[in-house]
Amino acid sequence: MKFVIQRVTNACVKVDSQVIGSIEKGFLVLIGISQTDSRQTADALVKKMTGLRIFEDENGKTNLSLKDVGGSLLLISQFTLYANCKKGNRPSFIEAGEPKMAEELYEYIIAE
Repeated sequence: MKFVIQRVTNACVKVDSQVIGSIEKGFLVLIGISQTDSRQTADALVKKMTGLRIFEDENGKTNLSLKDVGGSLLLISQFTLYANCKKGNRPSFIEAGEPKMAEELYEYIIAE
């Protein structure tokens, strides 16, 4: 499982020019799920992500977590994080999780 985490002051996702998700201060997170991932993997990464102290405190030090600043999450499923481009010009996605399993884990992550 891979999380690409970007600290944002605001972010939104649009599909066909319609906003389907938006947040103010928080994390925009791209989530890639592989064939071998499990709920235990998800639990560990969610705990790590929400505990990251990458927001500035009153002294300008990155010392505060998402919870400390009342931040939000915008989670985006992104199977392309498992693209293998080592051979040729067409990426292989063989390591990406099978869609049904990946969707179930993604929904589990959202719930957690």
